[in-house]
Amino acid sequence: MNIDDDRPHGFSATGVTAPQGFEAAGVAAGLKSTGKPDVAVVANRGPLKVGAAVFTSNRAKANPILWSEQVVRDGVVEAIVLNSGGANCFTGSFGFQTTHQTAEKAAALLGVGAGDILVCSTGLIGTGDEVFRQKVLDGTERAIASLAADGGDAASEAIMTTDSRPKRAVTASHGWTIGGMAKGAGMLAPGLATMLVVLTTDAVLTAEEADAHLRAATRTTFDRLDSDGCMSTNDQVTLMVSGASGVTPDPEEFRRRLTAVCDDLAGQLQADAEGASHDISIQVENAASEDDAVTVGRSVARNNLFKAAIFGNDPNWGRVLAAIGTTDAVFDPYDVDVWMNGVRVCTQGGPDRPREEVDLTPRATVVRIDLKSGDAHALIRTNDLTHDYVHENSAYSS
Repeated sequence: MNIDDDRPHGFSATGVTAPQGFEAAGVAAGLKSTGKPDVAVVANRGPLKVGAAVFTSNRAKANPILWSEQVVRDGVVEAIVLNSGGANCFTGSFGFQTTHQTAEKAAALLGVGAGDILVCSTGLIGTGDEVFRQKVLDGTERAIASLAADGGDAASEAIMTTDSRPKRAVTASHGWTIGGMAKGAGMLAPGLATMLVVLTTDAVLTAEEADAHLRAATRTTFDRLDSDGCMSTNDQVTLMVSGASGVTPDPEEFRRRLTAVCDDLAGQLQADAEGASHDISIQVENAASEDDAVTVGRSVARNNLFKAAIFGNDPNWGRVLAAIGTTDAVFDPYDVDVWMNGVRVCTQGGPDRPREEVDLTPRATVVRIDLKSGDAHALIRTNDLTHDYVHENSAYSS
């Protein structure tokens, strides 16, 4: 999706190759039983090789995360290699060697150092044997041979797992551009970052600026997408900076536009969540602090009784109050108002409008919670709990 895009007419590259200085590719290496693309590479060809990343806070980290955490420390990133079809998590020292060899393979082909290559994997935990390794290495070689300035679409398709469609976003202003791609349809819960996301820009930024902007953008977007309360072992959001535009952006505008791209991608991920029939936006307002607003919103997003009620088109506001009552946020449970799709169903902790006035049949569902305790607010995104979600995750197994 293009957001406030002022690129020249006829400019067609999308996603991570929309900014100048980037090439990408996606190829089928045989990791997926469907034969669809499963290895992607994004390479920075610009004058700057700046990189920043945020990672899952899950203590159980996949081998690519352990590698990439070390790579990004010096703020230099030449390329990123991503595979779907296997998480390479809990595969022991062999799996870490696979990640290392992937970086070495990419580095040798690109003529750079392995310590400047990020690696990401996604798929089933425990997948990462010798066959997996060889397919990833072969796919890396073929992807690098296929790198192209219009390869963003192919790369976004190669990182999909249970996604039903690729996710891409672009914004541009005053000669510089930000592009991005994401994958994720399950295990969407926050921990600095969620799912796999690659963001690119041709603006001129230092490593410190890139890191600060990325952390600020993810804090209010990906960190607040809580589809099913399950935190992955492989989550990573990466920002690569080529500087190819030669333009140093206004810091506030860059952060605003980067946040807009992240927010757009988060919305796309929410809309493609496994088995979901409702996309629920939980708007908490008039909280004593932003942390309180987030805590209250997340308590509702992770409440299975509430999520099941929304699946049944039932505006059960009692489950909202029961959920927020488990938090330590500052508010009076008997002075809370709740709206569902524009209808105030609860006021001052008691019934208001009849349930029959609430239409929950549309996919988009908005729940507003007024805590009447301050002026802070936050938005948490989630989905309903459906039969299809249970079926899909019971079928997606080892």
